[in-house]
Amino acid sequence: MSLVRAETRRLFRRRFTSVILSGVLLIMAAVIVGTFLSNKQVTDSEVASAKAQATREYQQAVQSAELDKAKCLAAPGTPDAANWPANCDDMWTPTQEEFDYTWYMAETFDLRSEYADMITLLAVLLASAAFLIGASFVGSEWNSGGMMNLLLWRPKRLQVLGTKLAVVLGWFTGLSLLLGAVWTGAFLLIAETRGTTARMTSGVWQSFGLTGLRGLALIVVAGALGFALASLGRHTGMALGALVGLGALQIGVYIMAGLVGAKYAEAWLAPMWGFVWMYKEYVVEDYNSCNFSSNGGCTPDTFTMTWQTAGIGMAVVTVLVVGAAMWSMRRRDIS
Repeated sequence: MSLVRAETRRLFRRRFTSVILSGVLLIMAAVIVGTFLSNKQVTDSEVASAKAQATREYQQAVQSAELDKAKCLAAPGTPDAANWPANCDDMWTPTQEEFDYTWYMAETFDLRSEYADMITLLAVLLASAAFLIGASFVGSEWNSGGMMNLLLWRPKRLQVLGTKLAVVLGWFTGLSLLLGAVWTGAFLLIAETRGTTARMTSGVWQSFGLTGLRGLALIVVAGALGFALASLGRHTGMALGALVGLGALQIGVYIMAGLVGAKYAEAWLAPMWGFVWMYKEYVVEDYNSCNFSSNGGCTPDTFTMTWQTAGIGMAVVTVLVVGAAMWSMRRRDIS
């Protein structure tokens, strides 16, 4: 029998795999149904009413701001002077842009502005499933003694472990593409019936496609890390323990960085790297610094994290962990 076929059957006959995948489908269904029920398609009259309300709110804010400014100008030399700034020109003046008419409308799903978040949500959900299934798949083999029995049939260690990893990642890649197509179709339908598809261009679809590819890479990385960590520890708990340990370490590093005044402490958090990978960039600010200017006041130093940097970091970590698992498989005694 083909090793790939045997590993595929073993993967999908495991109860844990069925439970996790069923959970993923249930969560996806809950999000789709919840989004459908919580949104509605607004009519032209509702849009016109919302714009009129935004204009009224803006005009009222302008009148209130003018009244406050008049009081400020009349305050010097009176007991009320302490309640107003020294320079009345610094007081807030409303602008039309600050009163978005969409705030006064019923919730409606805008495919262009909201679907990128839904892609990220699906990627995180499938990445979590890939990590757990990958870790459980190889961890249970080590724990039950199945790995030793398998090596009696196929004594090539690296080929066996590599095939197991390839089966997990291959099937999750296919599953992710299939569920991604279903996900896209569902939210496109929601946008057409309970929202809007306005301003959808080929460039927007291309951006969604690239976001989806980054999400697929995140899923593959998560599956590979879960598999490799469990193989290194020869137990599923090794992968889960490493995940908990990483979380505790991250919290400790963040706290220590804040105590010693290190700049850009957020940049050391692993979840931030995943965020940057999906959303392409993130600007980290150092609130302990102050660059003063007469126009902008006190502004902190900034550091821009990019998806290229996050991708390189994820790739290096994945290669090192998977490489260590392969080296361990080749060098350690199996009994």
